[in-house]
Amino acid sequence: MQVEDKMIIEWDVAIPMDDGVTLRADVFRPLGEAKVPVLLSYGPYGKGLSFQEGYPTAWQIMAEQHPDALEGSSNRYQNWETADPEKWVPHGYALIRIDSRGAGRSPGYLDPHAPREIDDIEQCIQWVSDQPWSNGKVGMSGISYYASNQWRTAARRPPALAAICVWEGYNDRYRDATRHGGILCSFSRNWAEMQVKTVQHGRGERGARSPITGELVAGPETIPEDTLAANRANIWPEFQRQMLDGPLYQDRSANLHDIDVPLLSCGNWGGQGLHLRGNVEGFLQAGSRQKWLEMHGGTHWAVYYTDYAVALQREFFDHFLKGIENGWDQQKPVRLQVRHIDGFRERFESEWPIARTEWAKLYLHPDGTLKDSPAKDEAELAYTPLENGHRFLSEPFTEETEITGPSAAKLFLSSDSEDADVFLVLHLIDPNGEEVTFQGALDPHTPLAQGWLRASHRALDPARSLPYRPYHTHADAQPLRSGQRVELDVEILPTSIVVPAGYRLGLSVLGKDYEHAGEGASLSNMKNVMRGCGPFLHDDPDDRPASVFGGTCRLHFGKDAAPYVLLPRIPKA
Repeated sequence: MQVEDKMIIEWDVAIPMDDGVTLRADVFRPLGEAKVPVLLSYGPYGKGLSFQEGYPTAWQIMAEQHPDALEGSSNRYQNWETADPEKWVPHGYALIRIDSRGAGRSPGYLDPHAPREIDDIEQCIQWVSDQPWSNGKVGMSGISYYASNQWRTAARRPPALAAICVWEGYNDRYRDATRHGGILCSFSRNWAEMQVKTVQHGRGERGARSPITGELVAGPETIPEDTLAANRANIWPEFQRQMLDGPLYQDRSANLHDIDVPLLSCGNWGGQGLHLRGNVEGFLQAGSRQKWLEMHGGTHWAVYYTDYAVALQREFFDHFLKGIENGWDQQKPVRLQVRHIDGFRERFESEWPIARTEWAKLYLHPDGTLKDSPAKDEAELAYTPLENGHRFLSEPFTEETEITGPSAAKLFLSSDSEDADVFLVLHLIDPNGEEVTFQGALDPHTPLAQGWLRASHRALDPARSLPYRPYHTHADAQPLRSGQRVELDVEILPTSIVVPAGYRLGLSVLGKDYEHAGEGASLSNMKNVMRGCGPFLHDDPDDRPASVFGGTCRLHFGKDAAPYVLLPRIPKA
């Protein structure tokens, strides 16, 4: 134990698990004897790895774009995607960072997102609530990984868990993270290589050292590589083999209806590959009576640390962990940062989707336009899905128009082969015909929204589907017959944009990942250059063999085939 920077700090505190494994945690708490609430995070990124050293390009971007995220702190204790102790401990909170089983300083078998991790978190919550410096109320906070495990933990209803703040975290392992519309996303493979394997417990001298304690981030021992490989799960081959939803994915997903704890779900308009759908669906499906949704833009690792976000989180946790009557429970449940081409404007709503939404269909026409009425004549548009696609454009908007909410599209498609992957992209086009892109959660140039669907996975769950949010079962595959026309309902993830007069909306129908026209961008923790989809690419050759997904596709139009995109127009107040 030491006292530094006006905090009591305990490094590598032992937390015993019921199977004999001892996890390691760092604890930051206020001076004095007062009992305080606790914010807990549990994850695999190495609690001793400094943000600045482990994620240098992300740190630099945060410093440049959000200098307030660094102000008011020495930043000595900054850790990737977890709260800064110097911004919480002075306000009467204890922070505990736990290296997940098999990662960092915690020994054990490394199996990210496995059910055993939730067992561990439950026991950690109980351990924390029993400490003499704890007031017995525990909250969970953190981004991405540290957010997604909150959904599953809260569904277990541990008694001491009093509130969760889920910042950009998925909850459906299949639909949100691994197989978008049934199409395998390679992010999980690259993420394991770049961010998890590098801090596996036992890397020892092959890994980093804490700049504060001088201790090895990934454990005191340096274990041979073959031993390390045997002590970690390699789930990627299973993701490749298991093309349908089932136990593999469901064991790593949340039972949202079982959640009853107060929650604040914060999603990112630009987080289309991982950091958006889970927050919206989590808010909608969670059984909690007290729940709030906040939607913002910007880089997902940076906004969390800004003055805006810290104040938001603190107001929420002050109410539910300290019992402060600050009016939090009286505010409307939906807080939106509505996107304009020059920034965001905050607005509160009473529900999601917004009740006053005017659902508008824009029909695709074979001449490449989007119109208010469907095409009358029979027609087909062919494309080679691995090479090109088609873009459809609306007329210029005659007045400023807000589009905020979920979207969906209906297509009529045939293929020369037994299957087809559909990639939909919603664009904003300026008066000069150029696409306007936006800062995404990771990629600095993202389109308005995206959606995906494997045609053989077109079966809908009628009980869960909504006109603006089709829900696919992914329970079985229905192969296509060459030339067979099928009807596809495609979910397009939520978006927000106030379209200026003179601008157009566009919808692209592609057979591969979207790429913008400009230069790509890179992050030190990402394997690929980002060209519009960030690291969330669908490029696994075994999942998408050219012999199947390269066959000529055709979009169909006419009396019995009226393809459209359904958009959420918000009338002016």
